Amino acid sequence: MERAALSTSAHTPLSAKQSRKVAVASFVGTALESYDQYVFAWLAALFAGTLFFEPLGPVGGVLASFATFAVTFVVRPLGAVFFGHLGDRIGRRSTLIITIILMGVATGLIGVLPTYEQMGWFGAIALVILRLAQGLSLGGEWGGAVALTTEHATEKNRPFFASLVQLGSPVGSILSNAIWLVLFLTLPFEEIMAWAWRIPLLSAFPLLLIALYLRWSIDETPVFKELVATNQRVKYPFIEIFKKAPLAILIAVGGGVLGHGSYTLMNTYTTNYGVEVLGYAAMEFTMALTIGSLLQLITIPAFGALANRFGSARVVGWGALGTLLAAFPLYWFILDATFLTLVLIMVVGGILPTASWAALGGMMGDLFDEKARYTALAVSYNIAAALAATLPFFLTLMRVQTDNAWWHPGIVLAGLSAITLVAAYAAMRRKSVFSSQA
Repeated sequence: MERAALSTSAHTPLSAKQSRKVAVASFVGTALESYDQYVFAWLAALFAGTLFFEPLGPVGGVLASFATFAVTFVVRPLGAVFFGHLGDRIGRRSTLIITIILMGVATGLIGVLPTYEQMGWFGAIALVILRLAQGLSLGGEWGGAVALTTEHATEKNRPFFASLVQLGSPVGSILSNAIWLVLFLTLPFEEIMAWAWRIPLLSAFPLLLIALYLRWSIDETPVFKELVATNQRVKYPFIEIFKKAPLAILIAVGGGVLGHGSYTLMNTYTTNYGVEVLGYAAMEFTMALTIGSLLQLITIPAFGALANRFGSARVVGWGALGTLLAAFPLYWFILDATFLTLVLIMVVGGILPTASWAALGGMMGDLFDEKARYTALAVSYNIAAALAATLPFFLTLMRVQTDNAWWHPGIVLAGLSAITLVAAYAAMRRKSVFSSQA
């Protein structure tokens, strides 16, 4: 297949002010997505096993809780196909309004579920159903946000604008960690277990209204408008991407596994491992993760600026290489660390893969043509997310089988880094493989 440059550059972008407005709307949506995910990550790590899966015992409850966390990611590729199809057929903006409503409502409803003690297995079943709804919504969120933002940007600034979408992840993490930290500081653990765990989930409702207002106030992308005007929309985007760009999909998935996997390791599995096995206080991990997320508010735009200068794929590769070198030392030092050392570990463990995370949207966007870009981005991103989401479940089994060996998380983080490093190198070798020509 003949390579082709992205045709986005042929379109006239909006003004800088309008482009920033679109970027803010996209960022707020991804922030709500991340908030909802991280709020449940804390619930899964510390509470859900006892609240909803009590008869399974301590280990069984944790495994069931992590499986419920992972089930969302398992269905995300299905959501990517469905909402990707809508995004490439009816528009980026309209589809993103649907996804944000579904996500916010599902998260809020988890906050009113009855526990096992109150209604037996009903709450657990309803929890799984709502997590499936979240997964479908999440499947269509990120790809649409990247497409919406970058299709309003110039070719020169596209990597930086794509990195702004990634700011949603640390902001969502900060909000989630902050609300849990307030609960840990103001209430005894028993009170949180009894009723206060619902507060972070119910807060999704007012956040949804803000995100919905912002998305409603923006316009469809000029790229998609031209596709409609010139009758260039493809009928079946999902079939199109695997027909014309199967290798690009593989590269994009490989590029995304470190960003997803490192967040899953740090925010979910390492929290459970540190509190239940290593004996850290939950509040210590909350504060360490929050500090790391605050620094990402600086490092993500900085890495985005580097991507503008050196190329998105190269920055993804730098982050993967750094994480590969640091993977084992991080988990060695965490065995017996002071609070300050713990913060340093979580910061280093967050900043290195942040380079890969910040430049991911730009790298993936460079691989796909606009005719099925929403679907291609969503499918690739969410296959990577589905793979990464299984890590807490299998790492818990690994922990048991290795008798809590210190290196068991490090070997997984190193493996994820190696995969993303190879993908970044492959992406540097091909600017765009999704030709608009048959």
